[in-house]
Amino acid sequence: MKSIDKRNYDILIVDDEPLIRQSLFEILRIEGYHAHMSQSAEEALNFLAEQKVDIVLTDMKLPQKSGLELLEEVKKITPDTEVILITGFGSIESAVEAIRKGAYDYICKPINDEEIKSRIQKIIEHKEIVAENLRLREMLAKSNPTSCGQMIGSSAKMQKVYHVIESVATSNATILITGESGTGKGLAARAIHQMDENRCDKPFVEVSCGALSETLLESELFGHVKGAFTGAIRDKEGRFEYARGGTIFLDEIDAFSPMLQVKLLRVLQDGVFERVGDNVTRKTDARIIVATNRPLTELVENGEFREDLYYRINVISIVMPPLRERKEDLDILIKHFLEKYAKKNGKKIAGISDEVRTMFLNYKWPGNIRELENAVEGAVIMSKADAIQKWDVPNSSKFDEAKKRVTAMKIGRSLKEVMEQPERDVILAALEQNAWNRNKAASALGVNRTTLYNKMKKYNIEFKKPK
Repeated sequence: MKSIDKRNYDILIVDDEPLIRQSLFEILRIEGYHAHMSQSAEEALNFLAEQKVDIVLTDMKLPQKSGLELLEEVKKITPDTEVILITGFGSIESAVEAIRKGAYDYICKPINDEEIKSRIQKIIEHKEIVAENLRLREMLAKSNPTSCGQMIGSSAKMQKVYHVIESVATSNATILITGESGTGKGLAARAIHQMDENRCDKPFVEVSCGALSETLLESELFGHVKGAFTGAIRDKEGRFEYARGGTIFLDEIDAFSPMLQVKLLRVLQDGVFERVGDNVTRKTDARIIVATNRPLTELVENGEFREDLYYRINVISIVMPPLRERKEDLDILIKHFLEKYAKKNGKKIAGISDEVRTMFLNYKWPGNIRELENAVEGAVIMSKADAIQKWDVPNSSKFDEAKKRVTAMKIGRSLKEVMEQPERDVILAALEQNAWNRNKAASALGVNRTTLYNKMKKYNIEFKKPK
């Protein structure tokens, strides 16, 4: 332990005998402590009302109020102040009573100087350890935060994400955020923007590239001039212009056509572009963050994404982990969403039942944080009690299916068979949700078409023509 500076500690001596009081005062003063004296419990309490002390050293027998009564009052005023009681009546009963009421220690008369110094030294060392632990916890909380921006989680994988965000926030580097749908890529982009002190008060512009056709996306990003195409009745400022000085977040960057990839590459290299239908070159200083749930390296290999653009956007990479790989964050996420939607719906909900928690822990969460949030919101809306029950959770049958797969493994199915079944189910669900359009299903799953075709063949999934 590091050396103790005794000058940082205040000790109050309470005794109605002047010689004993003065003697203790001198002992502690010579030791280097800040010592103070009171001759009664009332005087001591008046002193404590004005100044906090670390230790009270009091005689058991005092006029009017006893040392035990003073102990009780001290603990009410400052619970972390330690009290040592001194008595000439060394009975076991009084010692037990003193400790029961919160005394740190108990000394019998006649007083031994070395014993007094030893007991106080023990208290000071204990306080130093407590203070050091508090400092370490504060440091740990700073180095392992439970949130970053609107992202929540203290798992090792989320700590890595927070570290990268903190490291790159004030740079101008282009950042690529990857991860499955629903993992919080947009939240990560916004956290980067908010941590950049030079840009945080400027616009944060988010564009969902996959939701727009090539023509609309080009106009949305770069703007257009009047008459550039049918319906262009006036000049329009693009997102790159609007985001000047701030951040532009391009989600689903894999949706860019080859022509738009060329235009984006020019913006990244030279910071310039033209509005659709215009020949005036304009500049942008917006910080660019892009995201995708598809493996860009495979798109590059298949010729669907420019290799030079890939290396240009992949200066810094952040991988958002899926929820199934950070289950230790599940409790804090559930608590956050419960509080959010209970407040929104005017309900008081304390938590979830053990059955629901087990159900959630066993589930794979293919939709990640977004799916969890939707499940909690729906459960809050349906709940009539102060805790979420299984029957409150919408579409709870999917959680039962997860449980059945675990049971199936227990009764003899191989681990490989059990693990492959969820993947087959997810692929089937993606195909059905996208009307058996394999291109859209592959995009939703974050894989290329070839991978999807191979998986369908592996799991004997027969293609159904859209009706």
